[in-house]
Amino acid sequence: MEYVGNYVMAFIEMGGLLSPLLFICFHLIRPLFFLPVVFVCVTGGILYGPIAGTIYSIIGITLSSVIFYGLANRMPKKLDRLIQLKQKLLGRFTALNTSQIALLRLVPFIHFHLLSICIMEISSGMKQYTKSSLLSNIPLAIVYTCLGGWIANLSPFHIFIFLIGLLPLIYLVRSKEIIIKWQDFFQMST
Repeated sequence: MEYVGNYVMAFIEMGGLLSPLLFICFHLIRPLFFLPVVFVCVTGGILYGPIAGTIYSIIGITLSSVIFYGLANRMPKKLDRLIQLKQKLLGRFTALNTSQIALLRLVPFIHFHLLSICIMEISSGMKQYTKSSLLSNIPLAIVYTCLGGWIANLSPFHIFIFLIGLLPLIYLVRSKEIIIKWQDFFQMST
């Protein structure tokens, strides 16, 4: 898959005036190649610089999130399976807010669309989902695009320090309450 990603990025580099459009489209087909969002954002920083790369990445990531929302609502059984997976991984009563999701998107090994499901759960509709997605995608695009080539050369020690630095931020922006339904609290175990 790494070779496919490198091949597509080389094709985008040669795209000329259509290059930004090809880059945004690459964000949309990225899940088909199982490429992480971080890879595409870093590449955007290398190809277009921090400002243009960030703008293109925000557009591409947000469009990808909106397409995911549309597909998830058209396939309710698949959505239910994804929600069950989210509940297994994060817990049944975990409800993350937009700030927490924005910080979790900075962690490279957390699945992008798993966090999109968390946004779907706290959103009342498409408009609120799109707004929350856009707000949670901005830090991801800014950080990884601006760090561009530098993040690829980080030592494992520096990556560990960065992740440890994120933990207090996740704690500080946590939701301070948990609502548990009466039936779920007194659920009979079988």
